[in-house]
Amino acid sequence: MQHHEFLARVRELGEYDSQDEAAKVTEAVLSVLAQRISPGEVDDLASQLPGPLGQALAEAKQAQAESFGIEEFYRRVAERTGARPRTAEWDASAVLTTLAGAVSGGELNQIISQLPSGYAVLFGKADLAS
Repeated sequence: MQHHEFLARVRELGEYDSQDEAAKVTEAVLSVLAQRISPGEVDDLASQLPGPLGQALAEAKQAQAESFGIEEFYRRVAERTGARPRTAEWDASAVLTTLAGAVSGGELNQIISQLPSGYAVLFGKADLAS
């Protein structure tokens, strides 16, 4: 998937007014995801994303993954976008559902395996949420 296609899909799913808004939300969600998954997984994911998105993800990588729940994920996204946590849930879902369609199934499973079950629904994988 090309960079513009990724952002167009996020824009469509998130019902954003512009490609710039979709890009801002995408970068926020990916940077929080990079804090939550292992550095090696960040590298693997970054290699499957279009250039600027992979680069943003790699720049947000930390030395060690942090352990935080879904509510903290929303709070961190909201902090980056200036939105409310409920809006951040919508934002995260738009980006991560797009991400799920842009990477290999094996990579998606690796990411989801590092997250508590409540995260799976954000990737459009509610069947994995139990």
